Amino acid sequence: MPLEIRAPFLLNRRSFLSQTTTGLSSIALTQMLAAENLLQQRDSTDENSPIRPVLDPENANQAREPHFAAAAKNVVVIFCAGACSQIDTFDYKPELIRMHGKPMPGEDVITFQGGQGSLQKSPWAFRPRGQSGKMISTLVDHLGEMADDICFIHSLTGKTNTHGPGENFMSTGFTLDGFPSIGAWATYALGSENENLPAFVAIPDPRGKPQSSVNNWGPGFLPAVFQGTDFNADAPIRNLARPSRIPVKRDLATREYLKRLNDEHLSKFPGDTDLSARIASYELAARMQLSVPEISDVSTEPAHILKMYGADDTENDLKAAFARNCILARRLIENGVRFVQLFNGAYQTGGEGTSNWDGHKVLKKQYDVHGPILDQPAAALLKDLKQRGLLRDTLVVWCTEFGRMPTFQQGASGRDHNPAGFTAWLAGAGVKQGFTYGATDEFGYKAVENVATVYDFHATILHLLGINHQRLSFYHNGIERRLTDVHGSVITDLLTRT
Repeated sequence: MPLEIRAPFLLNRRSFLSQTTTGLSSIALTQMLAAENLLQQRDSTDENSPIRPVLDPENANQAREPHFAAAAKNVVVIFCAGACSQIDTFDYKPELIRMHGKPMPGEDVITFQGGQGSLQKSPWAFRPRGQSGKMISTLVDHLGEMADDICFIHSLTGKTNTHGPGENFMSTGFTLDGFPSIGAWATYALGSENENLPAFVAIPDPRGKPQSSVNNWGPGFLPAVFQGTDFNADAPIRNLARPSRIPVKRDLATREYLKRLNDEHLSKFPGDTDLSARIASYELAARMQLSVPEISDVSTEPAHILKMYGADDTENDLKAAFARNCILARRLIENGVRFVQLFNGAYQTGGEGTSNWDGHKVLKKQYDVHGPILDQPAAALLKDLKQRGLLRDTLVVWCTEFGRMPTFQQGASGRDHNPAGFTAWLAGAGVKQGFTYGATDEFGYKAVENVATVYDFHATILHLLGINHQRLSFYHNGIERRLTDVHGSVITDLLTRT
């Protein structure tokens, strides 16, 4: 607005007094805040101040130093979608066997789908494994062979008994949508050591995506570059390949011309970080056209490796497909991908518990399907990482969104949801081997010894990566946001060093 038009308003007594009052109030507020030291810039060396990584918009995934010496450089998470039963896998309860068929003592329990029937022992026998003598179910015999390499947590607790929010909570630390996944937080903090592959890869189950889908590997309010890239051994990254009708020479020429235009535009607007990030993503995609097809082609693996994983199983196609995904996970870790999320089980297709571990109605029949798909391939992944020396720098995590009840549901032969006490385990870099932490009660219902939360679980994973979970933050909507919110403590008893 020209000055001659604005002048009457500027010289108006009412406007003058109004603006003067506002200005004096602002000065007074500034003095009050300054007196309370609320206007001071927080010292970045303050041990309690937030740590927000400084990101290069042209290479947001460049490798960054951890907050302190890290035990692990990479992470593989094996996520069993559908709430895998701790009662039938890793949490042995002799008293449950003794009380089989009797009511659970205490109050009547009403869970997700209603009332509970009697206590039910596992349909699978438990056997002592390895030098540790850990009792593990015959449902997961191959994983049982690795017991001396695993650190079990039997006292994990959740905040919800619903699958979608449960997956959110285990993957993001919040039951609601819209929060960054743990993989996004890890790559935001540390970046990646490979410029030709995504820093964070999610490998969906051969049967499809989990119930919360991209929430499990989404960036939330973090920059979009930290979202996980989802593909598996049989379903390549979408829209990555060059269309067959376009010759290679023309594709390269077009790419070069586009780069020239982008660089010219960027030189005119050097502060345009969105454009820089977009250019960087295009350039990564171009490099991935060569790197991803090569790393996804597990057929180049030796026959004995395919056999070890079960990828050559001609009688169980789903097991063979999941085995190929496990091999892909190992190859990604070998090539410096920071965080790999490997899913076993998908959102309901074909009915409840058919495509995941949600065994409400006919647990024995359904778990006899799911067990073999998981067991040999997941155990082989652990064994293969170990024999290649990769387990020294890699943390392997096994988890599920919550556990299941020690009772069968009324009128059914399956177990209902139970977030009050369930199992997860860690193996590899920085964690004790053949170790058990925490316990549920005598029936496997509630955590009673060394009770741990998902916040503690996340804090421990970040700690092993050299990240201070209380300081890694992102300022969003006026709040310093953290993966662990305002909760969580590192479970130091699990660590080989603190």
